[in-house]
Amino acid sequence: MGTASSLVSPAGGEVIEDTYGAGGGEACEIPVEVKPKARLLRSSFRRGAAAAAAGAGPGSLPRGAGGGGLLGASFKSTGSSVPELEYAAAEYERLKKEYEIFRVSKNQELLSMGRREAKLDTENKRLRAELQALQKTYQKILREKESALEAKYQAMERAATFEHDRDKVKRQFKIFRETKENEIQDLLRAKRELESKLQRLQAQGIQVFDPGESDSDDNCTDVTAAGTQCEYWTGGALGSEPSIGSMIQLQQSFRGPEFAHSSIDVEGPFANVNRDDWDVAVASLLQVTPLFSHSLWSNAVRCYLIYTDETQPEVDLFLKDYSPKLKRMCETMGYFFHAIYFPIDLENQYLAVRKWEIEKSSLVILFIHLTLPSLLLEDCEEAFLKNPEGKPRLIYHRLEDGKVSSNSIQQLIDQVSNLNKTNKAKIIDHSGDPTEGVYKIYIYVEKIIKQDILGFENTDMETKDLGSEDSIPEEDDFGDVLWDIHDEQEQMETFQQASNSAHELGFDKYYQRLNDLVAAPAPIPPLLVSGGPGSGKSLLLSKWIQLQQKNSPNTLILSHFVGRPMSTSSEPSLIIKRLTLKLMQHSWSVSALTLDPAKLLEEFPRWLEKLSARHQGSIIIIIDSIDQVQQVEKHMKWLIDPLPVNVRVIVSVNVETCPPAWRLWPTLHLDPLNPKDAKSIIIAECRSMDIKLSKEQEKKLERHCRSATTCNALYVTLFGKVMARAGRAGNLDKILHQCFQCQDTISLYRLALRSIQESLANDMDKELMKQILCLINVSHNGVSESELMELYPELSWAVLTSLIHSLHKMCLLTYGCGLLKFQHLQVWETVRLEYMEDPTIISSYRQKLINYFTMQLSRDRVTWRSTDELPWLFQQQGSKQKLHDCLLNLFVSQNLYKRGHFADLLSYWQFVGKDKSAMAAEYFDSLKQHEKNWEGEENMICLADLYETLGRFLRDLGLLSQAVVPLQRSLEIRETALDPDHPRVAQSLHQLASVYVQWKKFGNAEQLYKQALEIAENAYGAEHPHIARELEALATLYQKQNKYEQAEHFRKKSFKIRQKATRRKGNSYGFALLRRRALQLEELTLGKDTPDNARTLNELGVLYYLQNNLEIADQFLKRSLEMRERVLGPDHPDCAQSLNNLAALCNEKKQYDKAEELYERALDIRRRALAPDHPSLAYTVKHLAILYKKMISLLFFRGNLTKLYLCMS
Repeated sequence: MGTASSLVSPAGGEVIEDTYGAGGGEACEIPVEVKPKARLLRSSFRRGAAAAAAGAGPGSLPRGAGGGGLLGASFKSTGSSVPELEYAAAEYERLKKEYEIFRVSKNQELLSMGRREAKLDTENKRLRAELQALQKTYQKILREKESALEAKYQAMERAATFEHDRDKVKRQFKIFRETKENEIQDLLRAKRELESKLQRLQAQGIQVFDPGESDSDDNCTDVTAAGTQCEYWTGGALGSEPSIGSMIQLQQSFRGPEFAHSSIDVEGPFANVNRDDWDVAVASLLQVTPLFSHSLWSNAVRCYLIYTDETQPEVDLFLKDYSPKLKRMCETMGYFFHAIYFPIDLENQYLAVRKWEIEKSSLVILFIHLTLPSLLLEDCEEAFLKNPEGKPRLIYHRLEDGKVSSNSIQQLIDQVSNLNKTNKAKIIDHSGDPTEGVYKIYIYVEKIIKQDILGFENTDMETKDLGSEDSIPEEDDFGDVLWDIHDEQEQMETFQQASNSAHELGFDKYYQRLNDLVAAPAPIPPLLVSGGPGSGKSLLLSKWIQLQQKNSPNTLILSHFVGRPMSTSSEPSLIIKRLTLKLMQHSWSVSALTLDPAKLLEEFPRWLEKLSARHQGSIIIIIDSIDQVQQVEKHMKWLIDPLPVNVRVIVSVNVETCPPAWRLWPTLHLDPLNPKDAKSIIIAECRSMDIKLSKEQEKKLERHCRSATTCNALYVTLFGKVMARAGRAGNLDKILHQCFQCQDTISLYRLALRSIQESLANDMDKELMKQILCLINVSHNGVSESELMELYPELSWAVLTSLIHSLHKMCLLTYGCGLLKFQHLQVWETVRLEYMEDPTIISSYRQKLINYFTMQLSRDRVTWRSTDELPWLFQQQGSKQKLHDCLLNLFVSQNLYKRGHFADLLSYWQFVGKDKSAMAAEYFDSLKQHEKNWEGEENMICLADLYETLGRFLRDLGLLSQAVVPLQRSLEIRETALDPDHPRVAQSLHQLASVYVQWKKFGNAEQLYKQALEIAENAYGAEHPHIARELEALATLYQKQNKYEQAEHFRKKSFKIRQKATRRKGNSYGFALLRRRALQLEELTLGKDTPDNARTLNELGVLYYLQNNLEIADQFLKRSLEMRERVLGPDHPDCAQSLNNLAALCNEKKQYDKAEELYERALDIRRRALAPDHPSLAYTVKHLAILYKKMISLLFFRGNLTKLYLCMS
């Protein structure tokens, strides 16, 4: 019988072995789970019977009979024995017990698993509860975090608000401080007047002397020369009591003028020039002219040609072969060239127009041979004999053998020769081939344009060099500052046109109000000049500016006149940049200027404060039509901040468009004209054209001019123009009746347009007038005459100039920077209403301009006009893809950037939908593509310029890491294509170093700056302005690293170089006047000993001290002291002033012992002569204390403890 182990196989199955049969039985696998015993028995019985039946052969017996049969034999067999049954029963019992044991064990296992499941359920419930608790805690922490972040942001906002308020309080305190300083100065000035009266009494023999008073005032020294009172010097260590601001500066540095803000403070451009005299003269000069010459006021070179039938071939040859060359030359330099001529077969049809053209012309050329028709005599007299401005004139006289010119020609040539005192009229006598004669004319015209009209000194330079960026004069003057000369020209012309009015319009009452604003005590908010459109705001401000420049030369006036919306003059970033550059110009600063609009808005108030601190007069900022500026409140937020004490701001706005926040400012409102003044202006305009109105017409006119719109200044002026034109045409009554129907300026302008159009000869001219006005309307800044001639090839100069003359006389068109523009915003609106009410018409005219400028670009003519107009037109049309392609024209972007139109470039890319990084990547990919396609040295140099422009552009965007790559590539190309020592390589090094400075990698920047300096010195010499630029850059670099001694060393060297350059350029009358002023001071000291001469000697000592000419300063100061001791006595307070100045001079020379002795002598005199609380006494004590502090520091450093102890005692 088997055991329990025999039932389980090692493989995991169960096996039942039959050990009772002879054959060993059969093994059968069953599942692990043991079957119930009854089923087991039945299975065994069935297997046993089957085995027995299979094993019985023919001679065998049944297993039951032989005793070896299977237990599973049938129980019905009679052959089964009792033992077998017992054995089966025992086996059954055994299996039953095993089953019970198995069942009990499985039940126990089930109970154990149930208990374990219950335990796991409990644990699961506990964990779920903990998870829910953790989730609640997480939510609570998350809410606390959000509240903490919100509290942090609120704290940051409060901190920013506090910072803003603190800055505002600082400005208010500064204004308060400066106000009190001015009050003190006024008191001291009154004190000086009393002292002068005292001196006059003493001079009359009345002996009056009070030891509590002093005949001198150390707060300032006044210089009297030839009966003229000079400005006062209010700063420094010599003979003057510094203001609070200068006292702070003195605490930082005790070396007087060494840490001054400009080269004028360190070394003036001329010897013996007081800083106050210099600032006053320079301010008055710069208000009249900017850094460029008078010839640059007009952006068009107008060449007027006068010729006869005999010289027709020469004129045709000149127009065909040489006029395009001159046009290209001027275009390269940023100017227009117009060769204007009228047909010779016309009589006096265009007489007035020809006279007008001669007045506007820059150059007149007369082509003559043997005869001169009488109809040209008047033009010749106007051009050559009546030339008050001395404009260039040229006469080409073709000679022929055996033939004599007419008397009229000989007489004209003789008259011109006699009047040719200024060498402005050149006569070319030519005999021979006309082609050679025309070539001579071209050579002279080219020279006249370069030298006399455009003001270039070197007339032998090539046209390409003149047009390149390196030849632009402002780069020498402003370093990295990007200056657009066209913007400045436009402003100058706008100011001149605004002030060119024959009628004052009753502005006297407003002048007084504006004068009161300038004289009012600070702080004071900006003054708002308000009025309706055309009320005369621009005229008022321009006239008042002229009066201020005439009556107050010390006043510095910065003005900006805004044109129509969406024009360049209304761009806020360009306005702020222009005003900042003007402040830098008057500060004589050469610092680099950021082009980022946000940073520029932050820097402008700082420059304003810097200039106001050193300017000796008032500073007035005037912005006309400021409400036309886009987002004016955002970009002009500096207006609401406190201004420096000597700064006044005046802005003009239309009543309807004035920002609400500004309406609380003090306002000067321009009222309409009264009916009598309006009528008198209209009558005066008619009388100027010899037109007289009847009494009935005057009464109707007076009844008409009673409403606010009909008494508007522009309406009244235009009314008079229309009436004068109608009177000349002979239809006065009709036009007068039509004018009475016009109740506003727009309707009157529409009437003027129709009257001009009706006066034209044919329909073609009428259509031409309409198209010209529409093109000007849809353009960005206007359209030039040469562009119109190219747009309409069938157009002649006679027709065009006649049309422009009519529109100009009717206040419709004007010139600005060589472009035709509308005189007033109302004209722009009138043209829109009259001709362009359908949007498709506007789009068609824009497309016409787009096609024209696109054609210009396709010819590689990238001019300032195409870059100004084409991207803007694409933006207005909504053509993003075309604008994108236009911006990827690297020359277009380069032109915009180099002229300072940084904000325009950014706005175009934003319109396309590209951010800064994507824009930089596209530019760089485009440059890489160009580099693959370009070959040759010239192209590689141009490529280097493009790489440099891209690097500078990315630097201004703040993408410093991306800016390094194109700048390095530009440097590599220039070193390869040019030479490692070429000046362009120094330029690349300079630009790359400037990026490293912003990146605060000062070591790399210093190395590059020094390399650039070495190359520039080898190329230009040690005294070229480029050297000053590199020295200034090094000084700024060292200053950022707090290396002040090295910074001051390089800055002084830079100042000296710029001083010499200024002296070479300073050939104007104002500079000569300053030099004569200094010579007058020296001449005054040659007379007898008087207090005035002693004071003059002291002033001259101060002047030389300010120029670091210490030896000569010492001589004049000693002479002043000796003369005062002889005249006034050794104990007079004026002697203390001389002693104080000599002590300051010794302090500068580091002669501290001698300076101490002189300070003590001055202190002793002032203690005995002045009151204990007198400012001069405190001044001497303060400087003596500063001297002791320096001496203690020096002795401690040298280890001289004995002397240190005595000094401290």
